[in-house]
Amino acid sequence: MADAEVVDVEAAAVELLVTLVGIDSVNPGLVTGAAGETGMVDHLRARLDAAGFGTTVVPAAGHDDRPSLVAVAPGPSQWPTVVLNGHLDTVGVAGMTDPLTPRVEGDRLYGRGAADMKGGLAALVVAAERLVADGAPVRPVLALSADEEDANLGTEAIVRALPGLGVRPDVCLIAEPTDLALSRSLRGFGVARVTFRGRAAHSSQAELGVNAVTHLGRLLHAIDRRADDVRAAGGDLMVTVARGGDSPFVVPAHAECLVELRTTPDQPSTAVLAELRGLLSPEWDADVELVAHRDGWRLDDDGPAARLARRLGAALGTGATFDAPYWMEAPLWQAVCPTVICGPSGGGIHAVDEWVDLRQVRALARSLVTVLSRWSLGAD
Repeated sequence: MADAEVVDVEAAAVELLVTLVGIDSVNPGLVTGAAGETGMVDHLRARLDAAGFGTTVVPAAGHDDRPSLVAVAPGPSQWPTVVLNGHLDTVGVAGMTDPLTPRVEGDRLYGRGAADMKGGLAALVVAAERLVADGAPVRPVLALSADEEDANLGTEAIVRALPGLGVRPDVCLIAEPTDLALSRSLRGFGVARVTFRGRAAHSSQAELGVNAVTHLGRLLHAIDRRADDVRAAGGDLMVTVARGGDSPFVVPAHAECLVELRTTPDQPSTAVLAELRGLLSPEWDADVELVAHRDGWRLDDDGPAARLARRLGAALGTGATFDAPYWMEAPLWQAVCPTVICGPSGGGIHAVDEWVDLRQVRALARSLVTVLSRWSLGAD
């Protein structure tokens, strides 16, 4: 790109970011009655329609008020198709002062969603617009999803909708915050509920009952001891919720807990069930139920994702060095096409002082145009 075009792309990304932070998109799955993604979809759809994209609003299954947006660039179907993915929703704003009023201090922009992930979103949109305006031989497809912060309903709906939209992606880039490092991997997770059944009795005759809370306590201790080995292997094991009993003077007949296992990229997310079955004593009357689980992910060693990662890393001056301890939606996209994760960061993610580094927002927008304008599926 010419110097003037670079400045234009960088300025446009920051300008769009300011607008997006000012749009309330708190996830109603996390905060009852919150605004959701409709305002974001309305704004971006109008903008991308004007830029020549074909746009489609994709509602989440069973949730017509939770829209995602797919914007397909014009161009021949034989051009490489690159999905650019970002999420529209944010977590809540409790404790924040003016969370929807963007505040710039030097190279920092403060506001809810600035880093997670409206900074990455702005860079994706502006880069895609520039590629279309320049007639670059690539078809960027913006997949802007609802509900990433909760149940991933948006991306699941988009993935189901793509074939009907005639979109067959060759590679996907997710611009989640990574400090512009390329993600090498991310961990999965499994959450299970353990329910203990005891037998109630008057506490003065405890020998006539079976104390479910006592069995829960023994499991808590066993999990605490096992956690060190799990952590040493790259995972995490913990109890996040525990409850039991209903009344004083009664031997508790019921207790339960939620157990969370963070899995390594190569473990099945259902491994939490095997962990628990190995810790539960046969004489405890207990049931184990899988509540939620998502597999981990690892960047491909070769193919389109590896090539995109190398080229983008070269343009940004970063490498594939980030191993995410938390989960992102890459496994959902990897089931569709090879996937890369790279985006701008800052600080205070999910906290009251969230901010994004504007230098990284500018760099991602600029580098995406540089890399994708020369993108092909061939080898380096």
